[in-house]
Amino acid sequence: MDTQVKYSPTFERTKIIATLGPASRTYEHLLSLAQAGVDMFRINFSHVNYDEIPHLVECIDRVNEELKLHIGIIADLQGPKLRVGEMKDGAIQVKKGDILTFVNHKVLGTKEAIYMSYEKFASDVHPGEKILIDDGKLLFEVLETNSKDKVRLKTIFGGTLSSNKGVNLPDTAISLPCLTDKDLRDLAFILELPVHWIALSFVREAGDIRELRNIIQQHNHPAKIIAKIEKPEALNNINAIIEESDAVMIARGDLAVEVQLEKLPAIQKSIIKKCIMRSKPVIVATQLMESMISNPYPTRAEITDVANSVMDGADAVMLSGETSVGMHPSKVVEIMTRILIETERILDYGKNRPDILPHSNTFGSDVICLNAVKTSELVDAKAVIGITVSGYTAFKISSFRPKSRIYIFSNHNHILSTLNLVWGVTCYLHNNHESTNKSIEDTLTILKENHLIEKGDFVISTGTMPLHKMGRTNFLKISKVE
Repeated sequence: MDTQVKYSPTFERTKIIATLGPASRTYEHLLSLAQAGVDMFRINFSHVNYDEIPHLVECIDRVNEELKLHIGIIADLQGPKLRVGEMKDGAIQVKKGDILTFVNHKVLGTKEAIYMSYEKFASDVHPGEKILIDDGKLLFEVLETNSKDKVRLKTIFGGTLSSNKGVNLPDTAISLPCLTDKDLRDLAFILELPVHWIALSFVREAGDIRELRNIIQQHNHPAKIIAKIEKPEALNNINAIIEESDAVMIARGDLAVEVQLEKLPAIQKSIIKKCIMRSKPVIVATQLMESMISNPYPTRAEITDVANSVMDGADAVMLSGETSVGMHPSKVVEIMTRILIETERILDYGKNRPDILPHSNTFGSDVICLNAVKTSELVDAKAVIGITVSGYTAFKISSFRPKSRIYIFSNHNHILSTLNLVWGVTCYLHNNHESTNKSIEDTLTILKENHLIEKGDFVISTGTMPLHKMGRTNFLKISKVE
C-alpha cells in the first residue's frame, strides 16, 4: 500500500478543529483547510441541512485520500438551546427598568409579550433569578411568574433585543432533558454516517453521557463522545463527567455567560489538567480568533489566547464562525498553525504529566506507556510508535506529553481518524499483522519513506505480544534506525 504523504504536513502537536459552513462547504474549501493544517471538521447541527451532509462527507473522504490524511468528523448536537422568538420589525429596544413579559405561545415580540422557546420556563424560574440574552449583552431579573405560561422580567441592562437570540439561565435548574427531540432526530441521521465524534451540548451530569452512549451502542456505531462544558451544573459534576466521556470541550461561549467572567481562565486551566490526568482529550473552543471572521489578521489578545491554550495543555483548539462564515477560513488556520508551532517550541513537555493510578484496570499497560515516554527522553528518541486497535495506546501515550513525535499505526481507518483529535498523534494505516517484529519493521519502513526518521535515530515502539491476540499494550522496544 502507498503510505507516502503527498504534501509536507505541518505536524503541530495541538490539533485544529474547523467548523464547516457556507464559507467552507465545497471540496476546494475543504482541501485548502486541510493543507493549512486542519485535523478535524465539525458539523454544527444547530445550523444544518440534511441534504448537504452526505456530499460534505464524500468531499472530506476525497480530501483524505488526496492528501493521505485521516481528518475526522465531529457531529455537534444543538442540545437544549433556549431562544426568544421573532420580534416586531426584527428587534425591539429595551432600557433599564423596562418590564417585559415572556410567554410560551408564539407571538410577534413586543414588551407586552415575547415568545420564549422553553415551554417550562414559567415553572422553572423563580423571582430574583437572572436571565441573560444574546451572549449576556442584555440582563434581566425575574419579578414574578405564574408557574404556567407567563413570566415578568425587569431590565437590568438594556439594548437591542433581536429575533431568535439565545437565552441563558445561570441561576435556574432547568428541567429540559439533555437530548431534545431535535437532538434525537439529528442522532438518527448522524448514526447513519461515518462520523468519529459526537459532541453533546449543555451536559449537566455524567448520566447525560450515559444516555447518549446507550443510543450510540444500540446503533452499533463506533463514534466517541465529547462532553461540552457550558453549564454551572457541569462544573459541580466535572470529575464524573470527565470519567464518563471520551473527550471534553470547554465551550467558553455559553460557559462565560453562565459563570462569573473572571473565573473562566481558572476553570479552563483546571479542566485541562483534570482531562490530562485521566488521558481524555480536551478542546478549547469559542472566540479564539473571532476577529478574523471579517479581519485579515487576529488581535494580539487572540494570539495570546491561542498560545495560552497550548501552554495550558489543550489537545485541540476549535474555530467556529472563523471558518464557517468568515471571510478568510484558510488564512485563519494558517495563522493558527503558526501560533501553535511557535508556542510548542517553548513547551515544558513533562510539566503536566499525570501519575499512574495503581487501581487502574489498565495499570500494567499504563506503566509500559509511561516508561516508553520516559525512555524516549533518556535516549533522545525521534519517535514513540504505537500499534493499536482500540486507540488506548494513543490516548495514554499522548497524555504523558512526550517531546518525541507520536506515530500511531492501526488497521482500522475509523480509529485513525478518531485519534486525529488527540494531542501529538500522527496516524498511519497498517494492515500487516504477521508478527510483532515484522510490524515494528514495517512501521519503521513507513516512517523512513516519509522522511520522519533516518539512519541513526532512536525510536521507541510499543504494542502487544503476541500480536494476533490484539490485547493491551504489554511491551516496549528501543530500536536504532538502520
